[in-house]
Amino acid sequence: MERKYSGSVKIGDKVVMQGWVAKTRDLGGLKFFILRDREGTVQVTGKKDTVPESVLKKMSEIMKEYCIRVEGKIEKSAHCPAGFEMIPSKIEIVSESEPELPIDVFGKIESGKDKRFDYRFLDLREPKLQAIFRIKARAVQAIREYFIKEGFVEAFTPVIQAAGAEGGATMFPVQYYDKKAFLRQSPQLYKQMMMASGMDRVFEIGQAFRAEKFHTSRHVSEFLSVDFEQGWIDSEEDIMKTLEGMVHYTISSIAKDCRHELKMIEKVVKIPKLPMKRVTYDEMVNTLKKSGVKIEWGDDIEDAQEKKFGEIMAKKGIEWYFLTKFPSEIKPFYIMLEGKYSRGLDLDFRGMEMASGGQREHRHDFLKNVMKEKGLNPKNFEFFLEPFRYGIPPHGGIGFGVERMIEKLLDLPDIKEAILFPRTPDRLVP
Repeated sequence: MERKYSGSVKIGDKVVMQGWVAKTRDLGGLKFFILRDREGTVQVTGKKDTVPESVLKKMSEIMKEYCIRVEGKIEKSAHCPAGFEMIPSKIEIVSESEPELPIDVFGKIESGKDKRFDYRFLDLREPKLQAIFRIKARAVQAIREYFIKEGFVEAFTPVIQAAGAEGGATMFPVQYYDKKAFLRQSPQLYKQMMMASGMDRVFEIGQAFRAEKFHTSRHVSEFLSVDFEQGWIDSEEDIMKTLEGMVHYTISSIAKDCRHELKMIEKVVKIPKLPMKRVTYDEMVNTLKKSGVKIEWGDDIEDAQEKKFGEIMAKKGIEWYFLTKFPSEIKPFYIMLEGKYSRGLDLDFRGMEMASGGQREHRHDFLKNVMKEKGLNPKNFEFFLEPFRYGIPPHGGIGFGVERMIEKLLDLPDIKEAILFPRTPDRLVP
């Protein structure tokens, strides 16, 4: 018999199904249980004189969350919500479960977030939670499809690095033989080095690390970052066009290919219109001031201010928007400067930053001078500066947080809900 999942069986099929027992009922001559697999559930029904006595006996032994294998036939049923049920001819108990679970898999008894993450393997047996990660997987697949379609080459840069793209105290040190190294904050510096190689369109999807001791719903110590770098650009506008195209393609793919998962979690995703709104830093500051927010020109944008601006934009029907022309002083050393302004940009979604980047500085002497002005020692970045001595084109790129997008797109209460095993200042296991 062919093995099938609950989402693909049809009336009349003779199949093998495998999964976990979600619920059992024993009415003597009538027994049934709900079998749960990765695509949903199906009712398995055993009736006296309809199935073998050995099967009825086995059904009496089954308990919740047992791991089982069932052979049988899919038949029409007016009593089941799905319109069909499985009549078993053979049942095998593959693995037993302890009768008392540390958390309620289906959330009827609400477990605390920490407890759920302690037993994440049980927590994820809830089909609605699994749907989140199938949507996330499709998002990552779509991002890769988009870049390949646009002529980008996927790059794989080191996670262990000699220096960070942004420096500071947010770096995780590691002992690398007899040297001190760090887990990457970003593949930023290596992406830029690729621009000197002739591979002038690269992207990377991988883990990044920030040693930030925040305890908020939007910060984690390890996250999935999408980064791209694009050479021979005219301005940061080229980067915005690539980025908004990526977002549009990704959300369109989710809307098209994840209908089952979106229905399961009762969410409808809105595909953004292109081009996305461009808002300068000056316009943002003036808008916030008019709404009563205390902010001065040159201030870095705080989370509360960012959220407030998102609310203002939402009233205008705008969810996705770029923030541009930031003050030079608040942008990293590698962003190109133009007097008191920079060519940096952020992409926000409903008041939360999704991506940050812009046009990079490609002139060697300018780059060294900005490093010094930012309090960095160019000697610590010699490996990065070397390519700039031998010709590198105008270029730019971004870093984009996948889990932040999933969190906001699906209205999740916390970014950790979009991460299988989140890492925070307080959580290292499981």
